Amino acid sequence: MKIGFCMFLWTTNVTKKHEALLRDIKATGYDGVEIPIFVGKPDDYRRLGHLLDVIGLERTAVTAMGDPAMNLISPAAATRKAGIDYMKWAIDCADALGARTLSGPLHSTLGEFSGAGPTAAEKKRSVSSQRAIGDHAAERSVTIGLEALNRFECYLLNTMADLSAHIDEIGHPNIRAMYDTFHANIEEAEPIKAYTKHVKNIVHIHISENDRGVPGRGNIPWAETFAAIRKSGYDDWLTIEAFGRGLKDLAAATKVWRDFAESPEAVYRDGYKHIRNGWKKAAAAAGA
Repeated sequence: MKIGFCMFLWTTNVTKKHEALLRDIKATGYDGVEIPIFVGKPDDYRRLGHLLDVIGLERTAVTAMGDPAMNLISPAAATRKAGIDYMKWAIDCADALGARTLSGPLHSTLGEFSGAGPTAAEKKRSVSSQRAIGDHAAERSVTIGLEALNRFECYLLNTMADLSAHIDEIGHPNIRAMYDTFHANIEEAEPIKAYTKHVKNIVHIHISENDRGVPGRGNIPWAETFAAIRKSGYDDWLTIEAFGRGLKDLAAATKVWRDFAESPEAVYRDGYKHIRNGWKKAAAAAGA
């Protein structure tokens, strides 16, 4: 198991100016960081990857699409192509960064709603788009982790059951699933079962408190969550995703109107201890 921290708490564009912060994240004990990909060129991410190598941090990547002009489930072929082109660019950047996983709500436009639930036609278009994206991801040795989002942020895929069934229909080895404790807490009647039942498709996990603040200070059933993850045999990233008010556009997109912690340092330092201690307790309970 590896512990990571998503840089969304500070920025959507990590650069050398964040070196001191990255070094402190490493000193805290983290194995790696999750790098947002929204702007720039592959060479920018290649340079960032070199910096992370020097610091000793591994990395995953995350992105999203908030522009309706590149909606992957649009009836307009040109719009879907724009979304596929965006994903190909993001995959190229992730590859240059040295990230083998690129996750997020990479199935439809974040925050755009039709006024109804997903249609069969939208699901069919999604399958076609994801297969094209998966082919490019395979060429770059990158795996896409699609994320089920709560109903207030998207309408295509809200539950792990819906997401897992859709991934099975896509049938591409480079298009998989991400489990996020925040979204599961909203949408799943049984969040733990939603993980265990669909773990075969899960390649990445976001550790996120119910209020998006410090993991361990809210009402997510953490002991049961860590126990289920450990029992399932999952042995990859547990990456903390938390949000603050530092970035106006990101705060608006994530509906963050107040601070959830006394400081960013409290989020990543206490969050690290929370995962490390929770994982040890899960091992002890299992007799490992």
